[in-house]
Amino acid sequence: MIIKKYFPDLSAGQMEQFEMLMPLYSEWNEKINVISRKDVENLETNHILHSLAIAKIISFKSGTKILDVGTGGGFPGIPLAIMFPECKFHLIDSIGKKITVVEAIAKEIGLQNLTAEKIRAEDVNGKFNFIVSRAVTTLPEFYSWIENKIISKSQNTLKNGVIYLKGGDLTEELKAFEKRHTVFDISNIFEEAFFETKKIVHIY
Repeated sequence: MIIKKYFPDLSAGQMEQFEMLMPLYSEWNEKINVISRKDVENLETNHILHSLAIAKIISFKSGTKILDVGTGGGFPGIPLAIMFPECKFHLIDSIGKKITVVEAIAKEIGLQNLTAEKIRAEDVNGKFNFIVSRAVTTLPEFYSWIENKIISKSQNTLKNGVIYLKGGDLTEELKAFEKRHTVFDISNIFEEAFFETKKIVHIY
């Protein structure tokens, strides 16, 4: 697995969970389309590894609470929950059948640190250290949904806030955040061509 190349220290249990994802997503995708059909064969690089780029910029400390907004089929939440078993992940999406898939896959691979809910971001109760997401909307709009859901006191190497996976030119979107953001190029983390224009944005 390509994951092993970038994360050589995974436990046997974690590797087993990652290996289980491929057949499970293929099977579920036949029933409920959570990933585009042509993309299922690229699941490992385009979805799992992409999600794990976040684990290259931060190693979440034990007890960190993470909300995944617009998780779809469970990205980036499920790969991150495998990677950080001592953290708590809450995955949300406004489409119920996607949450059905997330819950089924999490149960199948034995994830104990993940909950999922059909709800809009604005309606979520509670506060989190980090809010993660993959390009569900523009950054200013996204931030408006979740800005009051971030715990103020930070305990990780990065300040609490948003960690957002997105591609392309983000200059306009980031104007609203002036000096309150850092952009990481995923092409500096992973060498696969898919990541050429992909970025991680940390807003704090």
